[in-house]
Amino acid sequence: MVGDSEENDDCVIADEMIYIPEVRNEKRPKVGMKFDSLDFIYDFYNRYALLAGFSIRRHSSGREKYSKEILRKEFVCCKQGVFKKEEPRAVKRHRGISRCGCKARVVVVKVSGCKQYAFSLVVEGHNHTMTPPERVHFMRSHRHISEPTKLLTKQLGSADIPTHKKMSILEVQSGGMEKIGFTKKDIYNFEYYESSLMKNHDVELVTEYFLAEQKNNRSFYFKIEGDSNDRLTRCFWANATSRRAYGFYGDVVVLDTTFNTNRYGLPFAPMLGVNNHGQTIVLACAFLSKETTESFIWMFEEFKKAMPGGEPKMIITDQDAAMARAIFEVFPTTFHRLCIWHITTKFSDKLPRTAYEEYWKEFKETIWEIDNIDEFEEKWHAIITKSGLTDHPWLSSVFDFRKSWVPAYVKHIFAAGMSSSQRAEGSHAFFKQYISRRNSLMDFITRFQRALSHQRQKELLADHIDAFEKPQCALLLTMDKQMAEIYTKVMFQKFEQELMQSLPCFMELKMDDASKAIYKVSERKRGKKRVTEVVYDKYSDQWSCSCKGFEFIGILCCLALALLKREQIEYLPNKYILNRWKKTAKSGLVSDSNGNEIKDCENNSLLIKRSRMSRLASDVIEHALMSEEGCELLSNNLNDTRVMLKLLNDGVGPSEVGGSSSQTRYLKDPKRVTHKGSSKRVKGAKEMRMERGIRHCQQCGQTSHDIRRCPRMANTS
Repeated sequence: MVGDSEENDDCVIADEMIYIPEVRNEKRPKVGMKFDSLDFIYDFYNRYALLAGFSIRRHSSGREKYSKEILRKEFVCCKQGVFKKEEPRAVKRHRGISRCGCKARVVVVKVSGCKQYAFSLVVEGHNHTMTPPERVHFMRSHRHISEPTKLLTKQLGSADIPTHKKMSILEVQSGGMEKIGFTKKDIYNFEYYESSLMKNHDVELVTEYFLAEQKNNRSFYFKIEGDSNDRLTRCFWANATSRRAYGFYGDVVVLDTTFNTNRYGLPFAPMLGVNNHGQTIVLACAFLSKETTESFIWMFEEFKKAMPGGEPKMIITDQDAAMARAIFEVFPTTFHRLCIWHITTKFSDKLPRTAYEEYWKEFKETIWEIDNIDEFEEKWHAIITKSGLTDHPWLSSVFDFRKSWVPAYVKHIFAAGMSSSQRAEGSHAFFKQYISRRNSLMDFITRFQRALSHQRQKELLADHIDAFEKPQCALLLTMDKQMAEIYTKVMFQKFEQELMQSLPCFMELKMDDASKAIYKVSERKRGKKRVTEVVYDKYSDQWSCSCKGFEFIGILCCLALALLKREQIEYLPNKYILNRWKKTAKSGLVSDSNGNEIKDCENNSLLIKRSRMSRLASDVIEHALMSEEGCELLSNNLNDTRVMLKLLNDGVGPSEVGGSSSQTRYLKDPKRVTHKGSSKRVKGAKEMRMERGIRHCQQCGQTSHDIRRCPRMANTS
């Protein structure tokens, strides 16, 4: 509705058009209307603005001099006021001008003698057109994220759902984009606000979380340390499940640090193992600000304190000198094996192109297929002599520490079949589905716990299959049926494969005396004939194969099984059945260094409690939505419960949180660190050459020229 201008303070300048919204009379604000609070007045006027097509905001207030109680309040149109032009300056955002001096407003005053407020002035005329209904939901006062929606967006965020997908979910839930009640930008602003609240309190929240977990289960172990400025420098933790798992599977540990997991750039160091299903499990975790020998010594010392059962038999890492020195100092009896994959992949970068193409196959066969140490060294020297690489510095260096990575030297030590840290690489890829470099430490902990619970579900599923299903035996052998009852499904399949491969093996007695018998056993593998020696020690009644399959994997190889069949041994002796591969591997008790039993009490975890209460709340809400009475009843009860919980939480002092908060010295958030792995992925020389488009000379293999400018070709001409 358009009206004529009036000559008073409440109207715009003469000759300006006045727009009065067309809204039903009972929805309009009127002088004398009373409300119990200013919030009720704001909600009423904002609903009127929504129907009319404009947005409102709070304006000036008048307060009582001493009590500061609000006696007068003004609510205005969002276009009230005028734009003040300032001196030109650099701005990050170029925002448009929305204010045009609109005079529409309401004034409320406190009614004397009571706590109510009443409208004392109502100006409905606007000097601008109204926003149509299809666009009014974009206006600021009509955009609001409710508390339940905030909680939902947090839950969706913890499940790694991006903001644009959150909006799609809310659109389906609300019945249209215009009915959501806010925009995508509001979600971004809310997330930024939540993140800013955590700023400078990140380590404090993590500490409180660890203390709460420790209160729920005393077997939860953690240690946090800071520098001279009380900033966090390193953090170590291990839950009860991981500590208990170490008691059963702590013979082999894989360690490889990873980066880009948190906003501070702290390297993340998960210590991994292998369970009885051959699955990767997490034994402990740590954040380190520096990858120095001192930091790794601290981490390993905490690992030693937390884990029951002593030192591991083997630790597999990459070629990190600081880590190697720390392992030697903290775990003197543990064999430190270097990742063979990290070494063999460097052959293509370190060797000349022609030498690599011609001799790599021989290097690979020598490394992987020779079990005898003397034979390996003889073949290695023959290859480097033939290829002219006798003085190659890198080949000389890897040969010097061959006892740490070449299978012929290390297969006599149990490693659960692992020869590299590829499990760690795969684990990093798995966990990075849940975390990112933008995470705070608290975000990381909660997301990492989700990933651990998913990993744990895979283990529980494998346990369920072993308990519920009986594997089918491919062979009608007593030994096959025996191990189907003992081994887990995955391990039984590996054993059965070895048993099947033992059938075509050929045996020849090479020597037999009073102390031992030596057999020559041959098999055909990948089209090649392979001959190994199996020795039977008569004094110890022990079979051993030169391939060291049982010592390395924990399952007898096909060659030893062929000899057992020859001796008509129907049942596999217990000394060849490792407990760690059995279905019952986790049936024993595990105690810490003080003799206290480590119990796996996952049901008391905060995340489990939260999940359980969320499911209950979701069920109650679904039932309440069936009727208006149900919604009203639930709302009233939830409001009462919220008040009671607030009183309950306010009654708990800081000294009671986590059991020992008053005695805990909270550290400051760490500063962002830079380290050798914090930059972009390190590319190999081969990959860099391919990106630059540099070609090798086909004649001499050099990169400084191509075959057309090769000196050898010039001499030949």
